[in-house]
Amino acid sequence: MSTHIIAQSLLSGILVGALYGIAALGLSLVFGVLKVLNIAHGELIMLGGYASFWAFNKAEVDPYVSLVIVVPLLFLVGTILHFGLFAHIVRANEEQRIKNSLLIGFGLTLIGQTLAIRYFEADERRIATEYSTDAWEFIGLRLPLVRASGLVIGIVLVILLQLFMHRTYIGKAIRATAEDWQTASLSGINVRLTYLITFALGSALAGLAGMLVSVQYSISPNIGLTWTLKALIVVVLAGLGSMPGTFLAGVLLGLAETSSALAFGSQYREMVGLVLFVIILSIRSQGLFGEQNA
Repeated sequence: MSTHIIAQSLLSGILVGALYGIAALGLSLVFGVLKVLNIAHGELIMLGGYASFWAFNKAEVDPYVSLVIVVPLLFLVGTILHFGLFAHIVRANEEQRIKNSLLIGFGLTLIGQTLAIRYFEADERRIATEYSTDAWEFIGLRLPLVRASGLVIGIVLVILLQLFMHRTYIGKAIRATAEDWQTASLSGINVRLTYLITFALGSALAGLAGMLVSVQYSISPNIGLTWTLKALIVVVLAGLGSMPGTFLAGVLLGLAETSSALAFGSQYREMVGLVLFVIILSIRSQGLFGEQNA
């Protein structure tokens, strides 16, 4: 196998991994703060993808421009879901939160898939723009434009999230609530409002990931569980408490999948994530970048 093929494959792994990292950011944020595991996270990604697709198909809105619609829309959806369902869960203890959120998440997954099939049909859909097949040549390697955009957006997004978490009052409130919600409440932080903003923000991040999925891959009613699983593996790899760590773990997963495909064949590509999932849980439950007490 030539060096060029290996380098091109590893570059593809980085680009794919960047999308994994973006898809996991919202799930990591919600789980880290609310201690709620939203299994329907993939359905939010699917909804974001469909919103971008229909904006492009019906109104000819460029998918990247459609983010001004998709992100607020998913923020609103997250707000409704939190008010209607998840706000009641966070009143329980941490163990009960996870159990109840799993049940609600599975229910939302089934409802989301059924409604998507009913209103969007079961066909796979993808946004095909004039630049979808464009690529840059870089030291002999082919760099697809739309996939490179995911890497750039991911890096910028992580920087913005870090600034938001460390420089704004809401961000500091989110961090304090994640650390100890009782102490945060005694300090004057509105914990319920913080939970609401966190869940809505996590949903908005899922919508952004959905737009990228719609231009890089395809969307259909059954993609939710696949992307939830990818995001969950990344969260386990990264651990809680670090947005840059989550994004980097996504890149590592993409590289691991690509490396396994090169070494053992493409049929083992999906298996490597599950193997890493089990290994990390067994030997380092706090993840590669998580804090010891996470």
